[in-house]
Amino acid sequence: MIWLGIALLIAAAIAGAPLFAVLMGAALLGFLSADIPLTVVAIEVYRIVDTPLLVTLPLFTFAGYVLAEAGTSRRLVNLVQSVFGALPSGLALVGFVACAIFTALTGASGVTIVALGALLLPALTSAGYSERFSLGLVTTSGSLGLLLVPSVPLILYGIVAQQMDVGEPFTISELFLAGVLPLLLMLTALIIYTLWHHRGGTVPRVPYSRRKLADAIRDARWELPLPLVVLGGIYSGWFAISEAAAITAVYVTIVEVMLYREIRWSALPKIMVDSMVMVGGILLILGVALAFTNFLVDAEVPQMLFDFMQAHVESALGFLLLLNLMLLVLGAMLDIFSALVIVVPLILPVAAGYGIHPVHLGIIFLANMQIGYFTPPVGMNLFISSYRFNRPLLDIYAACIPFMIVLLVALLLITYVPWFSMALIR
Repeated sequence: MIWLGIALLIAAAIAGAPLFAVLMGAALLGFLSADIPLTVVAIEVYRIVDTPLLVTLPLFTFAGYVLAEAGTSRRLVNLVQSVFGALPSGLALVGFVACAIFTALTGASGVTIVALGALLLPALTSAGYSERFSLGLVTTSGSLGLLLVPSVPLILYGIVAQQMDVGEPFTISELFLAGVLPLLLMLTALIIYTLWHHRGGTVPRVPYSRRKLADAIRDARWELPLPLVVLGGIYSGWFAISEAAAITAVYVTIVEVMLYREIRWSALPKIMVDSMVMVGGILLILGVALAFTNFLVDAEVPQMLFDFMQAHVESALGFLLLLNLMLLVLGAMLDIFSALVIVVPLILPVAAGYGIHPVHLGIIFLANMQIGYFTPPVGMNLFISSYRFNRPLLDIYAACIPFMIVLLVALLLITYVPWFSMALIR
């Protein structure tokens, strides 16, 4: 019966069954084969629902959906351009920074390409940047903000890792701090590449205008305090992460609905439903994935994996190299939420055995996922960009490869120099 169930489960997965159903089936078959009562699956699902930090996910996700529906993208681009536009290759810098911030706020890489692409791509090409460079910039920058607070994947990694209770303990606030320097490293690498790429050329700058800067600040006056409220409140100790999420959701709703009036009250129920459908899917996958992980732990699969790695990989550096290669492949094949709940519980105990801090592992994981989004041939952002800008997929591949190489160099530094991840929390 067990083997029949495995065959049916594989057939269902090949036929396109939902991920949560496949994981649930695998967990049930595993516990059934070990003569463990199946009620343990329901207990695991309830255990994740009872996690105090879980309330941050729906609140931050709802705030991100509201910002994506409003005119935040236009105001953000105008503000960043008025500050950095006069610098060499300033408009490219605008694209990098604006995409990183918008992705962090919305928690979705594809949304950034769709929302900011219509603004950035025409602006870049009309300013003298080649179409290939502009396409590569917009496609690859769409995932930069995954390491920046209040990124939903960053919070989700913290929840999953804390459920495992492996390695040194850490807080979500420390995870937020750990992502700052790696993100700045990636942005710096991209800016250096942009300056080198246009060396000797005459890419026009956007002249600095005090009036334009004042207008941009006035337009974004209600959204500018948001990062200060979230970060300042958390790190000053005024409120916890969950309270920061609630304040963010309320503040964003008041700003976009009552002050800017870009979203009608009647549109809020649909935004709530759309955002909570996404959160519900994440929680369902997370609950059954933890149940499946519990079976793997009972079956000592992580220990066997660690023993295998120790027999073939002697150092932590070798383990990290193999980990990067595996995560790049997974990042191109799985969405980030599925990768988090499936892969993290498996690699966390192994990484702890090599003495790798879970915060450092989380930054490595998310940095890989950022690059995996546009890794050929099946990175999700490649298809979104091809559809959004009506360009052949091969053109998108060619445009992204130089940016991918630059970010891979930054990834190696993040991986093998833990200082980038750990400096601010130590």
